Amino acid sequence: MNTPARRDGTPDRRKRGAQPERGASRSTNSRDARTAQRGSTARGAQQGGTGRGATQRAAAAAPNPRHANQGGKKKPKPQRQAAQPPLLSNAKPARHQNVAPAESGGHTKLPWGEGERLQKVLAKAGVASRRAAEEMIAQGRVEVDGMIVREQGLRIDPQHAVVRVDGTRVVVREELVHVALNKPKGWQSTMSDDLGRPCVGDIVAERIAAGQRLFHVGRLDADTEGLLLLTNDGDLAHRLMHPSFEVSKTYLATVHGEVNNRAVGKRLREGVELEDGSAKVDRFQVLELGEGRSLVKIVLHEGRKHIVRRLLDAVGHPVIRLVRTNIGPVALGDQRPGTLRVLGRDEIGKLYEAVSL
Repeated sequence: MNTPARRDGTPDRRKRGAQPERGASRSTNSRDARTAQRGSTARGAQQGGTGRGATQRAAAAAPNPRHANQGGKKKPKPQRQAAQPPLLSNAKPARHQNVAPAESGGHTKLPWGEGERLQKVLAKAGVASRRAAEEMIAQGRVEVDGMIVREQGLRIDPQHAVVRVDGTRVVVREELVHVALNKPKGWQSTMSDDLGRPCVGDIVAERIAAGQRLFHVGRLDADTEGLLLLTNDGDLAHRLMHPSFEVSKTYLATVHGEVNNRAVGKRLREGVELEDGSAKVDRFQVLELGEGRSLVKIVLHEGRKHIVRRLLDAVGHPVIRLVRTNIGPVALGDQRPGTLRVLGRDEIGKLYEAVSL
């Protein structure tokens, strides 16, 4: 079958359902697709906006979090919490370092007008002048009821507050009295004696007449001389005498015979059996030997009657002369027999510390 020809003589393939050329097909399809897409976009924009324009309008309408608070008060930037440095004290011992804030315990702050200012209390106790006491408070050297105090002008109750400076307790109650007596040989360790013998009460008679109620801490027998403490603080006196607190006492004894330091010392430290039970010393030392006598030093915390004399008798060296030189931190020193000495602040503080007061 012949293919019909055009006017110019070329064959006419369209009448036979022939496919158009490949390049022309791609060009036609692309134009049709673009036309369809433009129509679709226009229809979408008219129906509610789902095209690029709608997307841009939605983005413009959405709130920007960076500018959300510009209409009202600006939200402040979060600040990093600075760690508070621990409260440190120069006090010794350092067992109250990094103490908790006052809200968790310790001293109860008194209202204005009650109690006394801390620096004034320290000055009255003889610790330092008010100005120096303020500096000590600022340096963290002062504790009240177990808490380091840095606040100037803190008011406390001197009758009940426990105040320490550099770890040593300061007795701030005005009525408390602490004195050391060098008891002479032959005097009785009593405040009065029915037989009229000289006694400790005779030495402190003026203080008693002035209204002070003093009593002696423990006893020394009449033939023993040396350090005897007197106070009106019953709690302190009781604890100093109680063996559970183990407050040491030091004696110098002149004894018969030349003492073998190693043999006698070992026996006394291990314990000697007495009629009322075993007893031993904490330390023993021979200081001098000569002319059939020895000077020995004994440290012990026992408080039984005539304990030193009985111990030395048991090891074969009876006592000729006995002097007590120390009670805990308090030393007799060069104090003359029959005289009184008011204890210093450090001595009093260490006494209270020794018995956990």
